[in-house]
Amino acid sequence: MKSLLIKLIVNAAAIWITAVVLDGVNITGDSWGDKALTVLFVALIFGGINIVIKPIVKLFSLPLFILTLGLITFVINALMLWLTSYVSGKLDLSFHVEGFWPALLGALVVSLVSWFLNLILDRD
Repeated sequence: MKSLLIKLIVNAAAIWITAVVLDGVNITGDSWGDKALTVLFVALIFGGINIVIKPIVKLFSLPLFILTLGLITFVINALMLWLTSYVSGKLDLSFHVEGFWPALLGALVVSLVSWFLNLILDRD
């Protein structure tokens, strides 16, 4: 349970940093508390999408993995972030990714920040 909470916080921090760094990824809200709750819910949605949908997409895109030597991973991560934005919009959360290119750059930033934070926090 503790590990899942740490992963949720790492994803939330990575999404927050991505929204601060990139112009096409936006988190809007009236106060810091609203933004923090939004980021936590978005991180929960992002984690759920990555657990349920991402493996299925990877399975069906296996020939593309072989053809591109794994570079299609960046595109799949971007699509997962874009899907997170869509689901968040349907749930009236104030998280929005404005297109494919911001999603691609956002997925790269989320991956790098998550990797770095997991490197720091992943201690037994």
